[in-house]
Amino acid sequence: MTTAVSRRTLMRSLAGAGVLALGLTACNDLDDLDAGDAASASPQPGGTAPGGAGARRFGAEWEKHLRTVMSWPASENVWGDQLPDVRRDVAGLAQAIAAREPVVLMARPEQKDAAQKACGSAVEVVPIAVDDLWARDTLPVFVEEGGKVKGVDFNFNGWGGKQQRGNDSKVARTVLAKYGVERVETRLVAEGGSFETDGQGTLLVTESSVVNDNRNPGMSRDQVEAELKKVLGVTKVIWLAGVKGKDITDAHVDCLTRFVAPGVVLLDQAFPGSPADVWSRSADQARGVLKDAVDATGKKLQVVELQQPDPDKITGRGDAFVSSYMNFYIGSKGVYLPKFGDARADDRAQQILKQYFPGREIVPVKIDAIAAGGGGIHCATHDIPALG
Repeated sequence: MTTAVSRRTLMRSLAGAGVLALGLTACNDLDDLDAGDAASASPQPGGTAPGGAGARRFGAEWEKHLRTVMSWPASENVWGDQLPDVRRDVAGLAQAIAAREPVVLMARPEQKDAAQKACGSAVEVVPIAVDDLWARDTLPVFVEEGGKVKGVDFNFNGWGGKQQRGNDSKVARTVLAKYGVERVETRLVAEGGSFETDGQGTLLVTESSVVNDNRNPGMSRDQVEAELKKVLGVTKVIWLAGVKGKDITDAHVDCLTRFVAPGVVLLDQAFPGSPADVWSRSADQARGVLKDAVDATGKKLQVVELQQPDPDKITGRGDAFVSSYMNFYIGSKGVYLPKFGDARADDRAQQILKQYFPGREIVPVKIDAIAAGGGGIHCATHDIPALG
């Protein structure tokens, strides 16, 4: 039996061993997921996705959402005396997103009223039993096929058995069943933070988080890739090495590199002068792969580095604190990224994102408590695509 350990506790213990974890990783019901009145969600910019009309497609995050789904952190056993601060951050993030698109927040039935009071009336709180706030990893990965949204259930197992999550392991099935969304089965075990796509058939993945015996024992990378292409509808997988066993996610891609447009990726970069560690070496490896990579359309990737803030100027603290800007979330009308307290670095990150999303408001959000738990804004959110 695996000992239950919080994401936060595990990260602190690793940092104590000398690992610097700077590069980790209103509303209607969901009944209308495939309704014709949702706005069109065409990829932008450039071209149609491979596969033709009706083919399965994993859309890009910058496409229009039906809504964003989040989770209410439930247990003091996980967060201890930091739980009120974490809940404050989750509520603040939910409110920021709900000002621009519908937000559904899952909460344990007995915590629903308290969550609603904290988040306000703009956020729809639904009674679904959850364990923690990491909705990116526990919800299905939503794809489009035949004019409908479907959900790929990647069999969440507590990040490779590192935590026992009895409720979170059922969230994907519960959400799909509750709202009548077709479940796509797969033998793969993975989390939503493992995957990054351009919406045009290209998938970025860290090998460490998926080709790993704690999730997919006995499966080769080629076997995993074939299954990913089948269930997600992608045609090109770009593999990055990642890092095994140094954080609870085994180095999800969403704290390393992100698409901001077809053919353009942002890449995490350590603050100058930071000591070399497994995370900076992982970024170096990714840089080497990405500079020579082409996407599903044959286009060479442009790599833009986004530097972390000065660790001496950030307002958050803790051995597990994640100070990577990569874990931002692209909403339908806004882009939400952490505000760490290094004014120059925060502004630089906002300006870079503004270049690629000129039609969206860039919304800095203070999430020090969430970041101290080993995650970020992207980890705490999950987009559901809108269909036209």
